[in-house]
Amino acid sequence: MRGWTLILALLLAAMTVTLAWGVRPVSLLDLWQASTAPDPLDPAHVAILSIRLPRLGAGLVAGAALGMAGSVMQALTRNPLADPGLLGVNAGAAFAVVLGALLLGRADGGLITALAFPGAALATLAVFVLGGGLSGDAGPVRLTLAGAALNALLLSCVSAVVLVRGEALEVFRFWMAGSLAWAIERPVAMMALVVLSGAVLALAAAPRLELLSLGDALARGLGTRPGRIQALALLAVTLLVGAAVSVAGPIAFLGLMVPPLARRVAGHSLRRELVASALLGAGILLLADTAGRLLLAPAEIRAGVMTALLGGPVFIWIARRLKPGAQA
Repeated sequence: MRGWTLILALLLAAMTVTLAWGVRPVSLLDLWQASTAPDPLDPAHVAILSIRLPRLGAGLVAGAALGMAGSVMQALTRNPLADPGLLGVNAGAAFAVVLGALLLGRADGGLITALAFPGAALATLAVFVLGGGLSGDAGPVRLTLAGAALNALLLSCVSAVVLVRGEALEVFRFWMAGSLAWAIERPVAMMALVVLSGAVLALAAAPRLELLSLGDALARGLGTRPGRIQALALLAVTLLVGAAVSVAGPIAFLGLMVPPLARRVAGHSLRRELVASALLGAGILLLADTAGRLLLAPAEIRAGVMTALLGGPVFIWIARRLKPGAQA
């Protein structure tokens, strides 16, 4: 119970500092007045409602989605070092955005959203097919290897495109870092519904995913169809990560570092872990974004860079404490 209280306190604190702290700090009184009686002529109210509130919404959506996607990925691959990027989801979105910008000659917020989501979805579908999902032979090792191979292929294609065309390089450079700065240009409300759909699928698949951790043969003996559950889990990851990428770009390491922390609170229940991962992911992303805005103000360090700085040490910590066959 104490762990859940800490998670909720972290999320509430992260939401508060996101709205209150920035290049121009505002008081709690300004926050209250902006929410109850907004004044369109008050600069503090304008900053809160027009800039920071959309940013808060984008952080909640993307952080919760990536946290849950990380938990599903680690349960699906039985690998505590797994990350949503492992299946090539981020690389698929990046390739679609860069290729679309090259072919269409523009890279506005609407185009990025329209291309990132199907790019992520097609990459995940390709991993499922290459990993043997259609024949029912998919397993954690095959899915991981297929994802790593596709990720390398797509990133190589992205590199080839950006080296040939300078305008594509500009799009790639600014989009790949991951940021909440363009929240006002993104369809955050629509993507929140997509994340909700992915969360429902993940929660529905959670008990069966736990059975898969016992081994495919035993899971089949208990009435589970591994191929169907793997497809459902991959669909959930596609919806979650596709929505997060559409809102904030590819945020590195968040899906890796959140699930081990969530497991310490949730115990051995994957459903509880998913809820804890959603809350922790949102809170950590919001805090990382706020820190990035404050450290070099008025310049900004992008949220994806901040999560990478946090996630690198967490990755090393998890890797060092792993034993053969153990989970974090």
